[in-house]
Amino acid sequence: MVNWINKIIEAGKNIKKSLHKRASKEDIANSDWMSCCKGPRLKVDFENNMWVCPDCNRHHRIKPKQRFDYLFGKDNYKIFKTPIPNDDPLNWTDSKSYKDRLKSARKKTGMDCGMMVVTGTINDIKITAVASDFDFLGASMAAAEGEAFLYGIQHAIENRTPFLCISAGGGMRMMESLISLSQMTRTTLAINELKKNSLPYLVCITDPTAGGITASYAMLGDLHIAEPGALIAFAGARVIQGTVKEQLPEGFQKSEYVQKTGFVDLIVDRKDLKEKLGILLSILLKKNSDISSEENETSEDSQSLTKAAS
Repeated sequence: MVNWINKIIEAGKNIKKSLHKRASKEDIANSDWMSCCKGPRLKVDFENNMWVCPDCNRHHRIKPKQRFDYLFGKDNYKIFKTPIPNDDPLNWTDSKSYKDRLKSARKKTGMDCGMMVVTGTINDIKITAVASDFDFLGASMAAAEGEAFLYGIQHAIENRTPFLCISAGGGMRMMESLISLSQMTRTTLAINELKKNSLPYLVCITDPTAGGITASYAMLGDLHIAEPGALIAFAGARVIQGTVKEQLPEGFQKSEYVQKTGFVDLIVDRKDLKEKLGILLSILLKKNSDISSEENETSEDSQSLTKAAS
């Protein structure tokens, strides 16, 4: 009798523990469910809609391979193996070593660094493209990512292709200090070389794009396209509000607000991006061809291009 009662009591304790136990990040990642505006919903509903919420149109973060599958067709592109410099030039250690963080990020993403460089075709136009993976240390920028970006630009110049940058990330990677910060200059110089060769540089800004990424290659495009609701910032909103001592406007630093202030040319839903890019690239390449054949012809501004794509 006592054993039977003890078993009931123990079972009750176990139920209580399981109710209060928080799911780990791994449990959530492996679950068939994810949460959005109306609470839990099957992941397959999002997957079938390019990971965009069917109810509120929130564009959830996706992997570089998923982006390229949507743009070029599933596995219908070539992934480049980009140079990987010394993993830990400063022997950085905080709560864990930088080498261990890189090892975990590589295992989690299957990528050598936070950027993937590919070449593919949209509307019979061959392009070179780069995309960042937020799961790789927050898509922060370091020497390896700088090498990947420069590799992509060099490939675009040598093969006379437009260059598409799909930006994401929180900025420069603190574990590489000034080495990381120098990537802002390196990517800027590389983009200048691309433009000297009359090749289009398009940027698709995704959530989140912030810090030194916003202050360098993400804001140097011939055209800036953004996904709906994407965070686009340099400093955080709380830092800015604490500095100016004023209430910030509603939706501050979201792509819709940033478009109104002139930093974004076009906001495009993920499902429409391939079509819009095809139109814009056709216009830009024709324009560049006309300019090379007629020295005195002036270029169209981004406003006329975005109107043509709208």
